[in-house]
Amino acid sequence: VQLQASGGGLVQAGGSLRLSCVASGRTFSSYTIGWFRQAPGKDREFVAAVSFNMFGGENTDYDDSVKDRFTISRDSAKNTVYLQMNSLIPEDTAVYYCAGSVLSGVSSSNQFASWGQGTLVTVSS
Repeated sequence: VQLQASGGGLVQAGGSLRLSCVASGRTFSSYTIGWFRQAPGKDREFVAAVSFNMFGGENTDYDDSVKDRFTISRDSAKNTVYLQMNSLIPEDTAVYYCAGSVLSGVSSSNQFASWGQGTLVTVSS
């Protein structure tokens, strides 16, 4: 699967942004799609992921630092995964990447084989 992320920009603290990750490929719906971010001078870190479970529903997973502020969702008809980011803080400033994995319930970057280009999110104080 090929992925393309967009939606980054400059926002004031307390504001919101929605990132989009558009995927190509007919197997998109079976992939776990995750969002990661990398701040200057820091390692890439997990933000959120959405995957299908064995009952036909979806599971979502969030890093504690974004739980209750960010929401990940998938629109399979549009081959798109969204990351709605609310109550942004300066510490959220980073390049955000979306990634795809054939594994379910994963959150480690080395478990994601497909990566899109990043989109920069800058939160001013």
